[in-house]
Amino acid sequence: TLFLCGDVMTGRGVDQILPHPGDPQIFESHVHSATVYLDLAERASGPIPRRCPFDYVWGDALEVLGEVRPAARIINLETAITAGGEPAPGKGIHYRMHPGNVPCLTAAGIDCCVLANNHVLDWGTTGLTDTLDTLQSVRIATAGAGRNSDEAAAPAVIDLGMGQRVLVFAWGLPTAGVSERWRALPDCPGVNVLRDVSRSSAEMIARAVSDVRRPGDLVVTSLHWGDNWGFDISDDEQAFAHQLIDLAGVDIVHGHSSHHIKGIEVHNGRLVLYGCGDFLNDYEGIAGYEDFRGDSSLMYFPVLDRATGRLRGLDMIPTQIERFRIRRASSDAVAWLAETLDREGRRFGTSVVTRCDNILRLVRTQRNLSRW
Repeated sequence: TLFLCGDVMTGRGVDQILPHPGDPQIFESHVHSATVYLDLAERASGPIPRRCPFDYVWGDALEVLGEVRPAARIINLETAITAGGEPAPGKGIHYRMHPGNVPCLTAAGIDCCVLANNHVLDWGTTGLTDTLDTLQSVRIATAGAGRNSDEAAAPAVIDLGMGQRVLVFAWGLPTAGVSERWRALPDCPGVNVLRDVSRSSAEMIARAVSDVRRPGDLVVTSLHWGDNWGFDISDDEQAFAHQLIDLAGVDIVHGHSSHHIKGIEVHNGRLVLYGCGDFLNDYEGIAGYEDFRGDSSLMYFPVLDRATGRLRGLDMIPTQIERFRIRRASSDAVAWLAETLDREGRRFGTSVVTRCDNILRLVRTQRNLSRW
């Protein structure tokens, strides 16, 4: 069993409530202090503690993780961990968390932070190298960014014991705002940028996986791709996900960037998460896009066959963000998440059933709700 989720944003407003808040100055067109986002959230949801314990932000998720005990915990960390650097020019939003707050990640037992996204270089290469150094100091593996192109392209390796590993490869795409200028070079830190979702890109990934994979390894490909808002999944994106499975032998395609959940597919027994939504952010109280329920997300717990990597089942725990903290979702949010997965999964032949404990279980629609 693995744990996957969408974007985790521990910077800006969230950073301000942790034990070591960084400099609140930000450089947005209308907002100049991260504390404004804290004020907005409090107006919407009520008081939020200051200098709260590191595990505060995870809320109910910690109990769930303790019960499920996944073999590996993988998140997309969409925040630079730095107290320095310069704000990237031409960007409207810059996320950073003070390095002293990194225990908020270890508090949840995170094994791997995917960094191939459009915020890890918000504070320049200094911010990125600080991020890498800080995560390395607490033994959290990284994928998708590095001090040079080789390090950015290398997978995170999570040892499962018994000679088995999870390999996490990660790429950021221009469709999610990952600039080509951020590409890691042989002598320059940066992101592992994937130019497009063509067959040649899939073949390149197949070679990268083949170079590292050993018998028994499970492979996750994490992609920061697509627009922030909208449920559409292009034919090219679907074809690319299929090619990653068929050509590269990927066991899970872990897609993120959209601020809300998207449809789920199972192709040749392998899981494709096209968009996992925002798992933690500081957007409370910001108006707009309410129909997408960006505060509602899922904890994804795919169960893979150890020998083959095939999906044996997927349970999802519905969550909501409230007062910069993850909690179990309300019944209304659970119903919306289930309805959305049903609607968006129809083209892929997937649906969900809602258990009495409000856990959503992925099922096939073609075979009378039989499980994988």
